[in-house]
Amino acid sequence: MFLTKGLKSLLPNVLRRIIRCNRLSISNTSGMAEGYKQANVVILHKSLADDFEKFCHANDGPLPLLCRSKPGDWKCPSLSSDSDIRTDCLQYSIYEYGACTGSLKNLKEYSEQLKDMVTFYIGCSFSFEKAFQNAGIPIRNVEQKCNVSMYKTNVPCYTISPFHCNLVVTMRPIPESKLEAAVLATSELKEAHGAPIHIGDPGLLGIQDLSKPNYGDSVRFHPGDIPVFWACGVTGVEAVINCRSPLAFTHSPGCMFITDLKNDNPAVRSSGEVPQVHCISQNPLHYSIVSAEAAQKINTLEILIGIDPGERGIIHLRGQGELLKACLSMSHARSVLITTGFPTHFAYEPPEENDGPPGALAIAAMLQALEKEVAIVTDQRAMNLNKKIIEEAVQIGILKKPVPLLSYQRESADSALTFLCEDGNPGKPRFDHLVAIERAGMAADGNYYNARKVNIKHLVDPIDELFLAAQTIPGVTTTGVGDGGNELGMGKVKDAVKKHIKNGDVIACDVEADFAIVAGVSNWGGYAIACALYILNTCEIHDRYLRKAIGFPRLPKKTAWLPALPSVTKEEELLKTLVRHGVRSGKTASLEMEVDALPFYNTHSLMIEKLL
Repeated sequence: MFLTKGLKSLLPNVLRRIIRCNRLSISNTSGMAEGYKQANVVILHKSLADDFEKFCHANDGPLPLLCRSKPGDWKCPSLSSDSDIRTDCLQYSIYEYGACTGSLKNLKEYSEQLKDMVTFYIGCSFSFEKAFQNAGIPIRNVEQKCNVSMYKTNVPCYTISPFHCNLVVTMRPIPESKLEAAVLATSELKEAHGAPIHIGDPGLLGIQDLSKPNYGDSVRFHPGDIPVFWACGVTGVEAVINCRSPLAFTHSPGCMFITDLKNDNPAVRSSGEVPQVHCISQNPLHYSIVSAEAAQKINTLEILIGIDPGERGIIHLRGQGELLKACLSMSHARSVLITTGFPTHFAYEPPEENDGPPGALAIAAMLQALEKEVAIVTDQRAMNLNKKIIEEAVQIGILKKPVPLLSYQRESADSALTFLCEDGNPGKPRFDHLVAIERAGMAADGNYYNARKVNIKHLVDPIDELFLAAQTIPGVTTTGVGDGGNELGMGKVKDAVKKHIKNGDVIACDVEADFAIVAGVSNWGGYAIACALYILNTCEIHDRYLRKAIGFPRLPKKTAWLPALPSVTKEEELLKTLVRHGVRSGKTASLEMEVDALPFYNTHSLMIEKLL
């Protein structure tokens, strides 16, 4: 028998001959034939071949198709010079009507049946191990001399009848400092599953216990390791099981076919896009991926909105990258709750100012276009006003359809949890992300103040409680957008507000959001969020990560997303609507075409054009 030491340096044709002679005492091919492509194998009756090929193309993350044989063809000249698929995998599994009925060292006894069968060679993540080594990334399963861990997820693949199944993933523990290197090393290796499809908490994929893989071995973590998941070719095995064909064969998980093809990492990135990794949640731990180009555009948006036309000192409140991380989190969200409303003009009816609602509706419009659930929560006394504004926003063309309008009142200690979660169960949140934009925020003394230190608590419902409750609900993140530090969510920068903003020691909001977006005018923050969400969802790298590398790119839908972006024409009409309903400018209480004492024309209109 051959010892495993030295197998990684053997040429593929030598390894195949050793495997063919059944002279290896190993359980998997991870770490073998370094730098050469390995392949998952699925062998099906020729009548199913066309549909399975379509299934592979529809789910090319887990099933990157390297080669499809002709019926009865045991060789594969495009992948190897002298191979025989009946003998050249370490071990095979046999499936009859969807049940695994045994494992075999070779398939020679089925040679007659194989004459009517087609072999699919599908890319494997073992192929990128050399790229990991070159990047200085440890491969824990190779270190521990065991198979990689493989798990079934709750993520459904794109169905091509009769093939349907949930995605299977491999998991590799990666040191946090090496996460971006791991993404960079694999993102161009499309035939080896490409970049990861998830980084962070396994529960977000429906995986309950990493110590109990469905296939392969449990791999030990080192301190500081993060679980990173790649789409896996064993997805094809699950598809074979669900197809229930009378007879099918696959490689046994981890026992790959080793090809003669070098797995060179291209010197020039084919997409021209370099991926970045960003942490968007600590509970549960969740990272997202975006191209450097898209991230740079979003950071430019953040700089644009960060000017301080009112000379309030907001430059001291700004944090770098808050817009990007907030929008990455929103991009992953299924359902978003938005709140706005700052009743600064307590002597007027209505007391609301016109900074806030336009930005909130701009965010809602893009979320609608991206087919996410979205709702708005506001003060009970302002429900009728906001209902009219939303109806007119639909007529103007800002919204595709009315946004559900909610109100919140504290009736018991559990009111916020009951509002945010089904049956008050933190495990079943109704919303994944909460956004407050120009929403009056509670100060340290429990009151709500406008910029002039006037307490307006009597006009404000305790929506802050929803943001406080969200901190206790795993998987719910929050964003605050403000321009003065007294807005909901700005508690994240309250020390800077107290130090640098006029009256900040009194008015500073004490309730913090996970992300604090600071803008010269809060509406600009809403416009920037809409633009950033568009940028993210038209980024190929982020789109692939969002859909877990299954199904087809959503980029063709961008023609439907473009009209959802704010425009000068739409925002002009909306401001006229607000004026007509008596909603006044923040600083001056003027019923003119201005927001925060800044004229719409040549100030707000110019900002919208710059952002676009």
